[in-house]
Amino acid sequence: MGARSKARKRAVDVLFEAEQRGMNATTLLADRLREPGTEAPLKEFTVDLVEGVVAHWNDVNEQLSTYSQGWSLERMPAVDRAILRLGAYEVLYTDIPEGVAISEAVDLARSLSTDDSPKFVNGVLARLAEIKPTLA
Repeated sequence: MGARSKARKRAVDVLFEAEQRGMNATTLLADRLREPGTEAPLKEFTVDLVEGVVAHWNDVNEQLSTYSQGWSLERMPAVDRAILRLGAYEVLYTDIPEGVAISEAVDLARSLSTDDSPKFVNGVLARLAEIKPTLA
Protein backbone atom coordinates (compact mmCIF):
# COMPACT_ATOMS: atom_id res chain seq x y z
CA MET A 1 0.00 0.00 0.00
CA GLY A 2 1.42 3.36 -1.04
CA ALA A 3 1.90 6.34 1.25
CA ARG A 4 -1.15 8.20 -0.05
CA SER A 5 -3.30 5.07 0.24
CA LYS A 6 -2.19 4.68 3.86
CA ALA A 7 -2.95 8.36 4.46
CA ARG A 8 -6.46 7.84 3.06
CA LYS A 9 -7.00 4.85 5.33
CA ARG A 10 -5.92 6.90 8.33
CA ALA A 11 -8.35 9.65 7.26
CA VAL A 12 -11.17 7.09 7.10
CA ASP A 13 -10.11 5.84 10.54
CA VAL A 14 -10.38 9.35 11.98
CA LEU A 15 -13.75 10.03 10.31
CA PHE A 16 -15.12 6.66 11.44
CA GLU A 17 -13.86 6.99 15.02
CA ALA A 18 -15.18 10.54 15.34
CA GLU A 19 -18.64 9.42 14.26
CA GLN A 20 -18.60 6.40 16.58
CA ARG A 21 -17.58 8.57 19.51
CA GLY A 22 -20.03 11.35 18.64
CA MET A 23 -17.17 13.82 18.20
CA ASN A 24 -16.38 16.45 15.64
CA ALA A 25 -13.73 14.98 13.33
CA THR A 26 -11.64 18.15 13.60
CA THR A 27 -11.51 17.78 17.38
CA LEU A 28 -10.44 14.15 17.12
CA LEU A 29 -7.89 15.08 14.46
CA ALA A 30 -6.37 17.67 16.80
CA ASP A 31 -6.23 15.01 19.54
CA ARG A 32 -4.49 12.59 17.17
CA LEU A 33 -1.97 15.23 16.15
CA ARG A 34 -1.07 15.83 19.80
CA GLU A 35 -1.06 12.14 20.71
CA PRO A 36 -1.00 9.89 17.63
CA GLY A 37 -1.83 6.68 19.48
CA THR A 38 0.41 4.82 17.02
CA GLU A 39 4.10 4.83 16.26
CA ALA A 40 3.55 6.84 13.10
CA PRO A 41 2.20 10.38 13.35
CA LEU A 42 -0.54 11.45 10.96
CA LYS A 43 0.71 12.49 7.54
CA GLU A 44 -0.03 15.96 6.20
CA PHE A 45 -2.16 14.39 3.44
CA THR A 46 -4.34 12.68 6.08
CA VAL A 47 -4.80 16.00 7.88
CA ASP A 48 -5.69 17.76 4.61
CA LEU A 49 -8.24 15.08 3.76
CA VAL A 50 -10.00 15.12 7.13
CA GLU A 51 -10.04 18.93 7.21
CA GLY A 52 -11.40 18.99 3.65
CA VAL A 53 -14.20 16.54 4.43
CA VAL A 54 -15.16 18.56 7.52
CA ALA A 55 -15.03 21.86 5.58
CA HIS A 56 -17.49 20.44 3.01
CA TRP A 57 -19.42 18.22 5.45
CA ASN A 58 -22.95 19.44 4.68
CA ASP A 59 -22.47 19.53 0.91
CA VAL A 60 -20.83 16.09 0.86
CA ASN A 61 -23.63 14.60 2.96
CA GLU A 62 -26.26 16.24 0.76
CA GLN A 63 -24.69 14.86 -2.42
CA LEU A 64 -24.33 11.39 -0.93
CA SER A 65 -27.94 11.42 0.26
CA THR A 66 -29.12 12.56 -3.16
CA TYR A 67 -27.13 10.08 -5.26
CA SER A 68 -27.02 6.94 -3.11
CA GLN A 69 -30.28 5.73 -4.59
CA GLY A 70 -32.43 4.01 -2.01
CA TRP A 71 -29.91 4.36 0.83
CA SER A 72 -30.07 7.12 3.39
CA LEU A 73 -26.80 8.01 5.11
CA GLU A 74 -28.15 6.59 8.36
CA ARG A 75 -28.90 3.24 6.72
CA MET A 76 -25.36 2.79 5.36
CA PRO A 77 -22.73 0.94 7.37
CA ALA A 78 -20.71 3.52 9.31
CA VAL A 79 -17.46 2.58 7.61
CA ASP A 80 -19.11 3.05 4.20
CA ARG A 81 -20.22 6.54 5.25
CA ALA A 82 -16.64 7.42 6.18
CA ILE A 83 -15.27 6.01 2.92
CA LEU A 84 -17.95 7.74 0.85
CA ARG A 85 -17.43 11.08 2.59
CA LEU A 86 -13.73 10.91 1.86
CA GLY A 87 -14.27 9.75 -1.72
CA ALA A 88 -16.94 12.36 -2.40
CA TYR A 89 -14.68 15.09 -1.04
CA GLU A 90 -11.83 13.94 -3.30
CA VAL A 91 -14.07 13.62 -6.38
CA LEU A 92 -15.89 16.91 -5.92
CA TYR A 93 -13.41 19.26 -4.29
CA THR A 94 -9.83 18.28 -5.11
CA ASP A 95 -7.67 18.08 -8.21
CA ILE A 96 -7.05 14.38 -7.63
CA PRO A 97 -8.13 12.53 -10.77
CA GLU A 98 -11.64 11.20 -10.26
CA GLY A 99 -10.64 7.69 -11.32
CA VAL A 100 -7.90 7.60 -8.71
CA ALA A 101 -10.21 8.86 -5.96
CA ILE A 102 -12.87 6.30 -6.87
CA SER A 103 -10.38 3.44 -7.14
CA GLU A 104 -8.85 4.28 -3.76
CA ALA A 105 -12.30 4.44 -2.13
CA VAL A 106 -13.29 1.11 -3.67
CA ASP A 107 -10.05 -0.46 -2.37
CA LEU A 108 -10.81 0.87 1.11
CA ALA A 109 -14.33 -0.56 0.93
CA ARG A 110 -12.93 -3.90 -0.21
CA SER A 111 -10.54 -4.10 2.74
CA LEU A 112 -12.70 -2.52 5.47
CA SER A 113 -16.35 -3.25 4.75
CA THR A 114 -18.86 -5.77 3.41
CA ASP A 115 -18.70 -7.77 0.20
CA ASP A 116 -21.33 -5.49 -1.36
CA SER A 117 -19.64 -2.24 -0.34
CA PRO A 118 -17.04 -1.90 -3.14
CA LYS A 119 -19.75 -2.00 -5.83
CA PHE A 120 -21.94 0.43 -3.87
CA VAL A 121 -19.06 2.87 -3.24
CA ASN A 122 -18.03 2.68 -6.90
CA GLY A 123 -21.57 3.38 -8.10
CA VAL A 124 -22.18 6.37 -5.84
CA LEU A 125 -18.81 7.99 -6.50
CA ALA A 126 -19.02 7.35 -10.26
CA ARG A 127 -22.40 9.09 -10.26
CA LEU A 128 -20.93 12.06 -8.38
CA ALA A 129 -18.08 12.27 -10.89
CA GLU A 130 -20.66 12.18 -13.69
CA ILE A 131 -22.76 15.05 -12.30
CA LYS A 132 -19.80 17.09 -11.01
CA PRO A 133 -19.82 19.49 -14.00
CA THR A 134 -23.44 20.44 -13.22
CA LEU A 135 -22.54 21.38 -9.63
CA ALA A 136 -20.09 24.15 -10.49
